[in-house]
Amino acid sequence: MDETMFGRALSELRGSMPRITAASAESGRLIVVSNRVAPIEEGQPTAGGLAAGVLDALREKGGLWIGWSGDIADGGSRLQPERQKGRVRLQTLDLAQPDYDAYYRGFANSALWPVLHYRSALARFSRADYAGYQRVNGMFATAVAAKLEPDDVVWVHDYHLFGLAAALREAGASNRLGIFLHTPFPAPAVFMTLPVHSDLARSLCQYDLIGFQTEPDRRAFEDYILREADGHIMPGRALMAFGRVVRTGVYPIGVQAEEIRRQAEPLADCAQMSRLRASIGASRLIISVDRLDYSKGLAERFLAYERFLEANEERRGSVTFLQIAPPSRSDVESYREIRVGLEREAGRINGRFSELDWTPVRYLNKGFARQTLMPMFARADVGLVTPMRDGMNLVAKEYVAAQDPRDPGVLVLSQFAGAACELKSALLVNPHDPDEVAEALEQALSMSLDERRERHAEMMTALRRNSLSAWRDRFLADLGARR
Repeated sequence: MDETMFGRALSELRGSMPRITAASAESGRLIVVSNRVAPIEEGQPTAGGLAAGVLDALREKGGLWIGWSGDIADGGSRLQPERQKGRVRLQTLDLAQPDYDAYYRGFANSALWPVLHYRSALARFSRADYAGYQRVNGMFATAVAAKLEPDDVVWVHDYHLFGLAAALREAGASNRLGIFLHTPFPAPAVFMTLPVHSDLARSLCQYDLIGFQTEPDRRAFEDYILREADGHIMPGRALMAFGRVVRTGVYPIGVQAEEIRRQAEPLADCAQMSRLRASIGASRLIISVDRLDYSKGLAERFLAYERFLEANEERRGSVTFLQIAPPSRSDVESYREIRVGLEREAGRINGRFSELDWTPVRYLNKGFARQTLMPMFARADVGLVTPMRDGMNLVAKEYVAAQDPRDPGVLVLSQFAGAACELKSALLVNPHDPDEVAEALEQALSMSLDERRERHAEMMTALRRNSLSAWRDRFLADLGARR
C-alpha cells in the first residue's frame, strides 16, 4: 500500500512521542480531549450544559481534560502547566499562529466543517493546511501520551481531532479510545469531495468507538466504510476496516431539563427580562439563538419571516422576531460576510414593515449568559430553530425544557437538525422552503392551548429519556466495554 499523507505525518511525529509501556499505581481514569476546555476555577464563566456533563464525569471518575487554551503563542506552540481542582486536572495547549491558521482556520473550519455540513462548494482544501491539522493532532497526542496510563480511557470530541487516535496508536497506546462527533456525518459522495477522505477514514478507524448524534449519521459512515474502504460488518454491527475492528453507536446529546426550567423561572424578573417585556409589550415573541454560521440557515430564516409578514397582514404590529447570533470565527472572511448580509437583511425587512411603535426584527450580534437566555426562551411563544444541517442543536431542546408546561410555546424545527429525530412533536419544516416555514409560524401562533400542552409533554418525555447524563453514561459504558 502506498504511504499516505497521514502516514508520512505520523512517521515524522514518531520520534518525538513517548512510548506508552509503564504500569501505573492509579488506573481507570478518564482523559477528555477536545478543541476547547471548560473552566474549572471559581469565578470563570459558567460552562454550557455539554461541558458541564463532561466535567461531572471527570469529577466522578477522576481524570484530565486537555485542549487548546484559545490563546495564540509567540514563537512555537507550547503546553501550559496543569491546573487542578478536586479530582479534575486541566491542561491546555497554546498554538502558534501558523499552527492555528492551518489547523483551526484552515483544514478544520475551511475544509472539514463545510463538508460535514453538506456544503462542499464552500470547502477550501489545502495540503499545507491538512499537514498543519495533522501536526496539531500530533501535539495533542504527545500531551496525552505523556500522562497516559495503561487502564486510562480516552474520550475525544469532534472533528478537530480525527487524527488523534492514529497518533496515539503510533506511540504504542492500546487504551480504549473513543470519539464523539458533534457534527453530522455526510453521505459518502459528499465526504469523498475531501481529497484526504481515505486518510481521515483510516484515522477514525483507529478509535475503538465512534459515536454519532443520529442513526442517519452512523449509516452514512458505515456506507462509506463498506463501499469505499473495503470494510465489512461484524457480529454486533461492529465494522472491520483498515485491519481493525471499530464499533459505532448513536448517542443523542441531551440537556439538563430540570435545571433549565429552574433557570427560566426565578430569573424571569431580572433586569434584562424587564427591559424585554417593556420594549415588546403585548407582542407575541418568536426567538432564535444561533452561532453566526452558514449552517444555521439564518438568511433563509429571515426570508421566511418576511414571507410570514407578507402572508399575514393582521399579524403586523403584534409579532416580534428576536434573532440572537453571537459572532463565530470572526477572523474567517466568510463569517464576516454572513454578519454583514444579515445586518443588511434585518434593515431591509424593518425598513419595509416597521411602524412608529413596532420593529418586526430585532437582530442582536452578541451573546447572552445561559441564565439570561433561559427566561427569554420561556417568554417566547415560538422557538424558531431552522438550521440547514446540524448535528443535534441543543437550542431546540433548551427551548422546550424552558417552557412552562401549563402554557408552553411551540417549537418550529428544521427536519435536518439532529434533534428532529427525537422532537417529533415539534412543527418540522424544510428550511429550504421559506413558505413552509412561514406557514409553520402561523400554525404555531394559532395553536390551541391543549395542542401546545400535548406536544410539549411528548417532547419532554423524549428529553428525559435522552438526558445529558444518559448520553454521557451510555457512551462511556460502551467505550469501557471490551468486546
